Amino acid sequence: MFWPASAHAPAKRLLITRALRGFADGVVSVALAGYLSELGYAPTQIGAIVTSTLLGSAALSLVAGLVGSRFDQRRLLLGASLLMAATGLGFAGVTQFWPLLVVAFVGTLNPSAGDVSVFLPIEQALLAGSVTARERTQLFALYNLSGAFAGALGALATGVPAWLALRAGMSLQLAYRATFITYSVVAVIAALIYLGFPAAVRGELSSIAPSTRPLAQSRKIVLQLAALFSLDSFGGGFVVQSLLALWLFRRFDLSIEATGRVFFFTGLLAAGSQLVSSRLAARIGHIRTMVFTHLPANLCLMAAAFMPNATLAIGLLLCRMALAQMDVPARQAYVMAVVPPEERAAAASVTNIPRSLATAMTPLIAGVMLEHSDTGWPLFAGGAIKVAYDLLLLTMFSRVKPLDE
Repeated sequence: MFWPASAHAPAKRLLITRALRGFADGVVSVALAGYLSELGYAPTQIGAIVTSTLLGSAALSLVAGLVGSRFDQRRLLLGASLLMAATGLGFAGVTQFWPLLVVAFVGTLNPSAGDVSVFLPIEQALLAGSVTARERTQLFALYNLSGAFAGALGALATGVPAWLALRAGMSLQLAYRATFITYSVVAVIAALIYLGFPAAVRGELSSIAPSTRPLAQSRKIVLQLAALFSLDSFGGGFVVQSLLALWLFRRFDLSIEATGRVFFFTGLLAAGSQLVSSRLAARIGHIRTMVFTHLPANLCLMAAAFMPNATLAIGLLLCRMALAQMDVPARQAYVMAVVPPEERAAAASVTNIPRSLATAMTPLIAGVMLEHSDTGWPLFAGGAIKVAYDLLLLTMFSRVKPLDE
């Protein structure tokens, strides 16, 4: 996939920061379950902390999306970076459950393989305005590719602290804390990159004529999409990466190093699928790309729940991830294409925030399931809900065309 000819140069900086955050998320999403287990927390408590991280991210992202067009975008991104740095330090230094729950809520920690952070609505709106409509899906695919590939490397790197701890004779708990320090360091590097944004990008959204209503012309379709995306994310909350790691720990007694390798390869497959997504969307359309790749992925997820050994379960998870993320750039580009430019930041927020809230509703339920049974009931439940979403999306939106087509 080549760089879109119409893309502005600052778009490359957004891909770099997405990669940095993807690496950090890949590290902590796998390490989180192991770290909390090492601290002695039960699966239900781990599910509660995961829920808290998602609820907090949803609230922050909603505010960023709804007011993003009124403020300097660079300052918002810098503020988010500082909060990310503080989050890593908080997880590294706090060990008691209730204070950790608070840190999880107010911070930016991402327990999933995808981006659900406060950065997302701001960066998506900036990306959408930095390229022509024809090449928008291609740019979003590259954006997601950078995050997915870096996330895979982050998952692989999860085993490094544990290996160093073993060689140096220090505790595994201390090694896990090093991963959260890494998370903070990445945030500082991202902040330095945001500082270099030119004025044209910083003012791009604020230069658009403000609307008295964040969503006016596109209100109906955005709310419908938000409801459907929320259903998908409600199912996805059962299988966020931290909980999948916890299931692999408990069901098959996988080590943190082995689990990191599993998510490295699932991340590589997810990244590679981004290369196909824009071409497929150009050929069969955004909605069909979303559904025809997502549906078989969810069937694989449901089947993995009942596999008798790690080899078969991991094989199905790999098949799932080869397809499951192909819908992401198509979904992001479709949302940006069905709304006018001045409503893009609000649309990105309103379609992503309910997704984050819906995702946050189910990790606690999944934790309870895992505490009472090692069978992959969360995988089955999540997959079944996602299948329902796929069928509804195809039925409701297969004939709805973007504004610029």
